[in-house]
Amino acid sequence: MKFEELNLEPSLMDGLNVMNFSEMTPVQEQAIPVIMEGKDVIACAQTGTGKTAAFLLPLLNKMLKEPHPDDAVNAIIMSPTRELAQQIDQQLEGFSYFLPVSSVAVYGGNDASAWEQQKRAMQLGADFVVATPGRLLSHIGLDNVDFSRVSYFVLDEADRMLDMGFYDDIIQIVKKLPADRQTIMFSATMPPKIKKLAETILRDPVMVNIAISKPAEGVAQGAYICYETQKLAIVQSLFSDKKEEKIIVFSSSKQKVKEVTRSLRRVGLRAVEIHSDLEQAERDQALLDFKSGKVNILVATDIISRGIDIENVDVVLNYDVPHDVEDYIHRIGRTARANRQGAGITFVSEAEQDKFSRIEKFLQKEIEKYPMPEGVGEGPAYEPRKGRSKGGAHHGSPRNGGGQNGGQNNGQNGGGRRKHHGHGQHRPKQENQEAPKPQNESVSAENGAQRKVGAQRPRRRWHSRKPKNPGNPNGGAPANNQ
Repeated sequence: MKFEELNLEPSLMDGLNVMNFSEMTPVQEQAIPVIMEGKDVIACAQTGTGKTAAFLLPLLNKMLKEPHPDDAVNAIIMSPTRELAQQIDQQLEGFSYFLPVSSVAVYGGNDASAWEQQKRAMQLGADFVVATPGRLLSHIGLDNVDFSRVSYFVLDEADRMLDMGFYDDIIQIVKKLPADRQTIMFSATMPPKIKKLAETILRDPVMVNIAISKPAEGVAQGAYICYETQKLAIVQSLFSDKKEEKIIVFSSSKQKVKEVTRSLRRVGLRAVEIHSDLEQAERDQALLDFKSGKVNILVATDIISRGIDIENVDVVLNYDVPHDVEDYIHRIGRTARANRQGAGITFVSEAEQDKFSRIEKFLQKEIEKYPMPEGVGEGPAYEPRKGRSKGGAHHGSPRNGGGQNGGQNNGQNGGGRRKHHGHGQHRPKQENQEAPKPQNESVSAENGAQRKVGAQRPRRRWHSRKPKNPGNPNGGAPANNQ
């Protein structure tokens, strides 16, 4: 189905045409008409399916067609992390390039002037507020921001927000909103806690269900059954001749991220790391270097596994087995996006065999077990049940199959102090207690802010700079439906 069949406003279609959006993805095709009708929606769709456009486009269209106050916040879009909020804000900027629509991004880590800019924008009126829960609650508590005239409330990556401990924060924010709002919830998975939240804040919602937690067809999945001590040698062997491919290496431990990065650099490979021990400016620079091709290997914790759009990733390597199936799906979902091809490789040590078997059981397929690279040595047999019951080493061919169940929580995800656009202010102390952090690392959900408006904006301009290319402030051509 084409976007032109939706009867969108001409100025909105102009933005879509410039951004080369023509064919709708399945989630867009199902969700957009329902949202345009004004119904509450709960949509379950994996990352990379175009879900951001699925809620932005109908809301922008409704904002153009229906009367709404100029001096109030009209729509709130909440996301779990600063990185995802930035991505939503950038796509909103592209879609609204030709529209008289204002927006403000609200996430912590900036200096006092950024806080004041956010406060002023929300108090004087903004059509869209893209925010993280903690930062938004801080403004509610300190600035008494009025959300009583909000017409649209969107929760993106709702399962991730609940994983990060934001359930109570979301409920507090909902209490500040009018009861007659339209509420839209997007989630990659549908566990019981999401259903509970939906029952609490949505009214008779329409369910949109698109390929729940399944890897993209273009991902060639494989695994190396190995000893923990062999993993670094396998990494070096795999990537020593792949200096032009774009590779992401995921680990559940920031210490392993550091070790792998050092190991790759020692053999002359261009690798950069992202984890919570880095300042936000360092993390932003690492991501920019990877996207631009200055380095071709990014080693990271799950801080970038959800919602971050990185084009043309050739290989995703799980240095260790993710602690649950959803994290596995999101990790390998960084490759084979927009109908491209890619590889998802997992290292499976003896202690991780049960967890990996659980992933295979969920996917209802046996993932191919690759032979060990030459010179690395022989790995253990793949015997998850035997490994679970005896806990010992099992030598033999790594190509044996079978097993099921198991798993342990090695939780992670980044946090720490943040900086944005060269500013160095720490978050206000009031935000530090707003959400419990998962083990090791937790993606900070209150970071940075920026304000912008669409072209030809008749009202005040919080940020008048236009992007060099609609939807891509850095000037490159945006990928369709990413």
